[in-house]
Amino acid sequence: MARLTPITSKDQVAPKDQAIVDSIVASRGALQGPFTMFLHCPELAGRLAHLGAFVRFEGSLDMRVRVLAAMTVARELEAVYVWGAQTGGARRLGVPESTITAIRENHSRGIPPEDAQIVEFTRQLMRKHRVDAGTLKTLIGRFGNDGLIQLTGAIGYYSMLSMTVNACELEAAPGAEVLKT
Repeated sequence: MARLTPITSKDQVAPKDQAIVDSIVASRGALQGPFTMFLHCPELAGRLAHLGAFVRFEGSLDMRVRVLAAMTVARELEAVYVWGAQTGGARRLGVPESTITAIRENHSRGIPPEDAQIVEFTRQLMRKHRVDAGTLKTLIGRFGNDGLIQLTGAIGYYSMLSMTVNACELEAAPGAEVLKT
């Protein structure tokens, strides 16, 4: 059970903040997941929704790259809500079950090389707080400087979501795959 009361209606925030709720619902379709917690600080919620729209939908990175980074962050931080939110999308994008299993089980066996680049970059950044020169060079060659920064920003965004759902003990959504921690 979540440690904070989930905010699922604009009636739960001050009238001055209800436009933020409306904006989040308009862009995401509903109030759910981390945003039910972020709305305890509506200004932050609104700013994160704007950032999330870029990270998730508007940037130039391939959706498969984004979902691989998000799943890896969720696994590294043991964020059950974020994991559950990402695995269905990963499957729809054709991420092989062997890759999902490898990320879930913290190994790299069975991950196709292009996917492994994303997983390795994310793991290095999360575990060592740095990335080795070879990994960086490979990703700059693949995505350019802009894409590298977008990927790093996505990792940061999903880290913030993961930390929030962990601090608030937000469980996986009904029907979502549950990460065993």
